[in-house]
Amino acid sequence: MEQPLCLVGNGTNGELEVKPKALEILYGITQPVVVVSIVGLYRTGKSYLMNQLAGKKRGFPLGSTVQSQTKGIWMWCLPHPQLSDYTLVLLDTEGLGDVEKGNTKNDNQIFALTVLLSSTLVYNSKGTIDEYAMEQLHFVTTLTEHIKVKAQEGEEDEEGCQFVRFFPCFIWAVRDFTLELKINEHLVTEDDYLENALKLKKAVTKGALAYNLPRECIKSFFPTRKCFVFVQPAPVKDISQLELLPESSLDPQFLEKTRHFCQHVLQSSPVKTVKGGHPVSGQMLGSLVQCYVETLRSGKVPCMDNAVVALAAIENEAAVQEGLAHYISQMKQLKFPVDQEELSEKHGESMAGALGVFMDRSFKDEGQKYLQKLKDGIKENYGKLLGKNEVASKDACFALLEELSAPMQKRLGDNVYNQPGGYEAYIRDRNQVVEDFRKKPKNGVKVEDVLEQFLASKKAEAEAVLKFDTLITDMEKHLADGKQKAELLEQQRRAEEERRLRAEQLVKDQERSFQEYQRQLEAKLAEEAATMKKEAQKALECKLKEQGELLQQGFREKSMLMEQEISTLKREINSVREQDFVSLAKNMLKVFSIVYDICTFHNSPSQSRSQAREKTRKPK
Repeated sequence: MEQPLCLVGNGTNGELEVKPKALEILYGITQPVVVVSIVGLYRTGKSYLMNQLAGKKRGFPLGSTVQSQTKGIWMWCLPHPQLSDYTLVLLDTEGLGDVEKGNTKNDNQIFALTVLLSSTLVYNSKGTIDEYAMEQLHFVTTLTEHIKVKAQEGEEDEEGCQFVRFFPCFIWAVRDFTLELKINEHLVTEDDYLENALKLKKAVTKGALAYNLPRECIKSFFPTRKCFVFVQPAPVKDISQLELLPESSLDPQFLEKTRHFCQHVLQSSPVKTVKGGHPVSGQMLGSLVQCYVETLRSGKVPCMDNAVVALAAIENEAAVQEGLAHYISQMKQLKFPVDQEELSEKHGESMAGALGVFMDRSFKDEGQKYLQKLKDGIKENYGKLLGKNEVASKDACFALLEELSAPMQKRLGDNVYNQPGGYEAYIRDRNQVVEDFRKKPKNGVKVEDVLEQFLASKKAEAEAVLKFDTLITDMEKHLADGKQKAELLEQQRRAEEERRLRAEQLVKDQERSFQEYQRQLEAKLAEEAATMKKEAQKALECKLKEQGELLQQGFREKSMLMEQEISTLKREINSVREQDFVSLAKNMLKVFSIVYDICTFHNSPSQSRSQAREKTRKPK
């Protein structure tokens, strides 16, 4: 994007609305996204920092008046400067507390929506981190009212305990900072400054509770915290023209801190994920924006569970189509007719590739519903290809036999065989046609079947030639007739053997399919289990750190209240492995039924199909 676009705006009725042009851009991004957003009071210089992250002097509008310049949420998508094959999505939000709006509902919605969409959330304020600054961050204290994790109704406190698992990294950017970074006459880091500002009061008065609430929310909700303090960039008279000033006119300390800030954000901001740890692409981010905004417009509270379910349905359907498209494109490389072994080999490779494509994109496929859909699509296409290959094989074989037998047919039409010794010549020519036919490669799966039909069609013709051959005695004619019948029976046996081998190859296809499904499902389950465990471990580390800080500050009772959360997380981590094996066992049973009919026993006798199926069922 050459410049930012409005992603979410305020409609004429005051409700949020998604802008189609920005949404179209997101839907065109298939790469995973890193989403960095900035929130804060209006007229605090948020847009300048976002332009610096984009590596541009201009982009997001910088206001030079008392009016808020950014309305709604603006988006700028750029190639990530440090991660190849990733897209950096910058979100600049409407200034909170804009007096022109006259109510806080819109502010609360924009803040909650920004939190839900972000990998890293930058809170921008001016001056110092004091009680006034904390009061302006009151939006964080209402997040439990505006965001739900689970679809089931639960206590707000329970919801808040889950936020640390899914919320973005938190950075507090303090602008126009004029104090020394000292606490009790000791120099401290910016992070120490933030942590000191987040310390709780031990009193249990109403005032202390109000004082502690935003601090407790920041500590409890966000997995990591970081602070940057910026000196004033230029004299007051020049601040309104900040984007026009050359770097030489800006304070060197400000420039150095800005570079440090951008470096940290770009290096440490993780890929945006949804609940369950699945990476979010630009397409998925667009779907999330739509889902959350529609929920807000309906007057309901955005729910992460519901959003993931809706997103999974979209992504899994797309995964099915991509997997099927991969299978079809790979199978199109075949030039029919081919023998069954080559067709089966290509089918196996294409199916494995299609399954890999599906597994890469799909997630939360409850009950293997979409995997089943992919299987049905592969089965249908493979059945059509089997039929197409048989038709191509028949056509090629008949065309070849017609070509090879053309001289013989001419001699027959010229009555060359209707004379003494003609039968011997006829049989010799016919056998030569059969021999030449068998020497020709790449005739497909119906060679013996077509040859059976060919010889059967020549039976009456051979009998007529034999009848008119006066050199052959009646006894010899009788023996010749018997020999011809024996040859026809032998050819029937060959055709039946051809069908049997083809059916056996299809059974091998099933076995290969089962092994491939098992291998990829095991890998998928292991990956999902590892992600779940990592997600829970990250939350556990945050809770243990928070508990340790509370103990250190003398809040023993509060730290004890966290013990239940911590125990629950530990049990969840320990149970992940057991759940993995249980899920694997259930899925393996499911897979057996899924892969059973991947390969179709095409055009084989009904009895053979039944027997083959019975043999396949017995080990179940």
